[in-house]
Amino acid sequence: MNIGAPWPTVEEAADGVLKIQTKLHRWASDNRTRRFDDIYNFVYDPAVLVTAWRRVRTNKGARTAGVDGETAYYVETVRGVPAFLSDLREDLRTRRFQPVVVREVTIPKPGGKRRRLGIATVRDRVVQAALLTVLEPIFEAGFQPCSYGFRPKRRAHDAIAETHFLASRSYEWAVEGDIEACFDNISHSALLDRVRVRVGDKRVLGLVKAFLKAGVLTEGGAERDTVTGCPQGGIVSPLLANIALSILDDHFVGAWNAMGDSHKRAERRRRGVANYRLIRYADDWLLMVAGTRADAERLREEAAAVLVPMGLRLSATKTRITHIDKGLEFLGFRIQRHTQRGSAKRYVYTYPARAALAAVKGKVRALTRGATNHSLDILLHRLNQVLRGWTTYFRHGASAKTFAYLSAYTWRRVWCWLRHKHPKTSWKELRRRYQPDQRPAWNGVTLFNPAAVTIIRYRYRGATIPSPWKTAA
Repeated sequence: MNIGAPWPTVEEAADGVLKIQTKLHRWASDNRTRRFDDIYNFVYDPAVLVTAWRRVRTNKGARTAGVDGETAYYVETVRGVPAFLSDLREDLRTRRFQPVVVREVTIPKPGGKRRRLGIATVRDRVVQAALLTVLEPIFEAGFQPCSYGFRPKRRAHDAIAETHFLASRSYEWAVEGDIEACFDNISHSALLDRVRVRVGDKRVLGLVKAFLKAGVLTEGGAERDTVTGCPQGGIVSPLLANIALSILDDHFVGAWNAMGDSHKRAERRRRGVANYRLIRYADDWLLMVAGTRADAERLREEAAAVLVPMGLRLSATKTRITHIDKGLEFLGFRIQRHTQRGSAKRYVYTYPARAALAAVKGKVRALTRGATNHSLDILLHRLNQVLRGWTTYFRHGASAKTFAYLSAYTWRRVWCWLRHKHPKTSWKELRRRYQPDQRPAWNGVTLFNPAAVTIIRYRYRGATIPSPWKTAA
C-alpha cells in the first residue's frame, strides 16, 4: 500500500481477507506438516487491519478503554481511523510495535469467586484481531472435530448434540473435566512450542510472545508480570487456549482412531475393553465412556497426565465421574436418561439446568425490583432481550415446561412491578390500561412469551461441520 493511498472499504477488505484466509487454510490443509515461515506481512496488510478495526469497533467492549484511556469512539472522533491505522501499520511494518500492559478487572463467578479479565488498549486489540485473522485458518486445518468452543461455524449445541448422541449409544459414564484456572496457568513455553509446529515466522512468534508477556495492571494500580497464562478477554486468547488444549484433543482423538470402526469398537466391548470419546468446548470438556466406573477413573488420571506438560491440572473437587442415569450438567444443559412418561422405554433428555434457570430468574428479578420511575415499555424491552436470548439458546432441548414456568414467573414479576409503580390504582384499571390482551404491553412493546417458543431438536452434525474457507473463491 503506497503512502497516501486510500484505505480499502469494509466490503473490499472483507473480500481481501477471505482470499488470504482461504489460501492459508488450503495450504495448511494440503500439507499438515507445513510450517509457515513468511506470514508477518499479512498481519499488517491493509485489508486485514481494516477488518480487524471493524471487529474491535463493533464489539461490545469498544466502549471500554485500556490503560491509555482511549476508546474506539475516541479513535474515531479525535485521532481519525485512517491516521490511526496508518500509524499502526507503520509500527508493525518496521517492528516498532510493542503491546502495553492490560488493565485487569474482576467480575463475579458462581460460588462467590471472581474471574479476572484483561482489557487491552484499542491499539493492541486491533493487532490481536489481525493476528487472529492470520493464524486461525492455519490452526483450524489441524484442530480435531471433537473441539467446539470459539471456532468458526461451531457452537455449544454441537457439543451438546454429540453428548446426547453418545449417551444414547451406551456411553453411560462421563468424566466431567474442570481445569483449574485454565487461562491463568497455561505454560508460555509449552504453548509457544505448539505454535511453532505450524508457524516458523519469528516475527509472528515474537508478536505472540509479546502479548503473552505484556503484563497486567491490577485494580489496585500495581503492575504484575505474566509468567504463565493468557489474559482472559483478549481477542486472540481463545485461539491460544485452543492451541494449548489441543494437546488433550490430539491424545484422545488418536486413541479413538486406534479403536477402529464401529465393528471393531463393538468387538472391544464384547471383550470388556472400554471405548471412549472426548467432547470439548474451550476449557469445559467431557470424556464419554462406554465401560465401567473403573475405566472412567483410569481415564480421568490419563487426562490429568496429558495436561501436565501444558502447566495445567484438573480440579480435584470439580472433576467428577457421573453416570448418565444420575445426570450431568454441561454448557448450561442437564443431560440425563430416564423413563419416558407413559412408557417403559428409557431415553436421554437434554433440558435447562437448574443453575441456568436460576440465573435468568435472577436477571428478571433484578430488572423488576424497584426502579419504577421509568415507563413500562422500557422495562419490557429490557426483559424481552433477556428472555429472547435465553430461550433461543435452550430451545433445542426438552424445555417446554421450563419455558412455561419462566413465562408465568416473568408475568408475575411484571405485575408486581406495576402494582408498586401505581399503588393507588385498582387491579381492574391496571389491567385495562396495561394488558389489552394476554401479555402486558405499552407503547407498542409487548412482554415476550417464552411458552410460545417452538422447541426444535438440534441435529448432531459430527465431522460434517463445514469450514468457512473451503468453498470460498
